[in-house]
Amino acid sequence: MESKSPASGSAAESFSMDDFAKALENYDYGFQNGQTVSGKAISYETDGIYIDIGAKSLAFLPVDEASLREIRDPEMILPIGDSRDFLIIREQDADGQVTLSLKQLEIRQMWEHMAELQESTQSMSVKVTGINKGGVTVDVQGLRGFIPRSHLLERDNLESLVGTTLTANILEINQEKGKLVLSNRLATRSAAVSQFEIGQLIEGKISGIKPFGVFVDLGGTSGLLHINQISKNYVESLPNLFQVGQIIKAMIADLDEAKGRISLSTKVLENYPGEMLEKMADVMTEADTRQEKARKLLLNG
Repeated sequence: MESKSPASGSAAESFSMDDFAKALENYDYGFQNGQTVSGKAISYETDGIYIDIGAKSLAFLPVDEASLREIRDPEMILPIGDSRDFLIIREQDADGQVTLSLKQLEIRQMWEHMAELQESTQSMSVKVTGINKGGVTVDVQGLRGFIPRSHLLERDNLESLVGTTLTANILEINQEKGKLVLSNRLATRSAAVSQFEIGQLIEGKISGIKPFGVFVDLGGTSGLLHINQISKNYVESLPNLFQVGQIIKAMIADLDEAKGRISLSTKVLENYPGEMLEKMADVMTEADTRQEKARKLLLNG
C-alpha cells in the first residue's frame, strides 16, 4: 500500500486553504438583508444609483427604491457625494453586490411615526385618492390609508372628496398587514374640543334627551350633561326637567380630546343640593356670578 508523502499532503492542504481564502474575499459577512447601513452616492445609471457602503463591491439602489414618491431625476433625491442611511433589501449576488432601498427605510420610519401620532392622538392632513363602498382611500405621507364612511363628515357624496385634503386621526395601525385606518370625524371633534377648557362656563341648546343625560349643542360640537352631574340630589325624570331646544348654562367638568368628548356639570353651580330641581331658573340666572366658585370646585376636585 502506497503512503502519501508529507509534501503532497501539504500541497493539497495549502491549495484548499488558498481557495477558501479567495472565496471569502468575494463575500462580506457584515451585510445582511434587513440591515441598515450608511453609504455615499457614487454614480448614476439609467435604472439606479451606485452606493459605496464600505463593502468590496459597490451597492446598488434601484430608481424605484429611491423614494416613497415617484421621481424622475434621482439626483433630486440623492446628489453625488451625499451620504444617507439605506436598508439592505437583497443580500450579495455572485459579484458581491447588495441591493439597497431608501423607500423601504422611509416606509419603516413612517410606520413608526404613525404609531407615535396614534399614541399622541395628533391629527394630520391626508389626501383622498379613491373611493369604495366602505369609505375612501387616502395618501398618508406616502402610506396608503383608509377612512370608513362612518368616520367621514361628508358621507353622502364620496366622489366629491377625491382629490381633497381632510384632517384625520389614526384609529388603527397594523404594519404587518399594511393596515392604516383613520377618522375624519374624530379629528374634527378633537379640534372642536381643544377650544374649550375645564372650569369654563358655557351656554348651549339641548339637542337630545337620553335616559343617562342630555346632549347640549355648543355650536359645532356637543357636550353631555350626565344625569349624575345635573344635581347633588337624585334626578327622577329628565323629560320632566328638560326639553329639546331649551337654552342651558353649565360648567365644563371634563374634556377628552382623543375621543372628542365634552362632559358638563350643573350641580357645581348649585348653592344647595337639589337647587337645579327646585329652582333651575335661579341657577341659570346666577350662573355667571357662581362660575368662579364652581371652577374652583372642578379644578381642585
